[in-house]
Amino acid sequence: MATSARPREAVFRAEGLSKIYRLGEVEVAALRGVDLELYRGEFAVLLGPSGSGKSTLLNILGGLDVPTSGRVHFLDHDLSVDDDRELTRFRRDHVGFVFQFYNLIPSLTARENVALVTEIATNPLTPEEALGMVGLTERLNHFPAQLSGGEQQRVAIARAIAKRPDVLLCDEPTGALDYETGVLVLEALQQANRDLGTTTAVITHNAAIAGMADRVIRLRSGGITSIEQNATRRSPRELSW
Repeated sequence: MATSARPREAVFRAEGLSKIYRLGEVEVAALRGVDLELYRGEFAVLLGPSGSGKSTLLNILGGLDVPTSGRVHFLDHDLSVDDDRELTRFRRDHVGFVFQFYNLIPSLTARENVALVTEIATNPLTPEEALGMVGLTERLNHFPAQLSGGEQQRVAIARAIAKRPDVLLCDEPTGALDYETGVLVLEALQQANRDLGTTTAVITHNAAIAGMADRVIRLRSGGITSIEQNATRRSPRELSW
């Protein structure tokens, strides 16, 4: 007798998320009633033009912002009712962030930049392990000024994954990089997703990156226009843009 597949566990569940920014008497709707689930261990790409609501959605999922209306759950916890202290604890314990700009501390080596996170995490990788995962074993003692842009971004990824986060949220991580360097960064994200089982969401306007995702979530004008499941995931080196 055939058995039914086990349902995927939703790490995030957003219901009716709306976000309105008020600029004087003007209201700007960044999100309009978004419903979305992100599943444990998946690699999702959120695709859309500037102003589509991608970053706002990512910031709400990561506890950097709160919705104007709607709910967002992390596992069985309702983030929508958390105060600033609780959201700070959520970010520290569960979420790794990677942004377009690296935000490394110039006076610290790669190892020391990653150690800032490992010193406060509950069950971290060592800085050496995290930097090894992104191919920077030979750059442990280099300062940011001694590293290329792609290497600095990989240090930022190592810093984000060092605390073994449940979720890795990436906002245009290849936006400032050329193709070859961007591929190295995407390979580092792919390896963290595969080896640590970290739910990974990458927002981008670069449609080519969609090929490496489990699911592609397209946004426009503050809403989700489609969600597509890729039959197979392509490696970053199979992508071109």
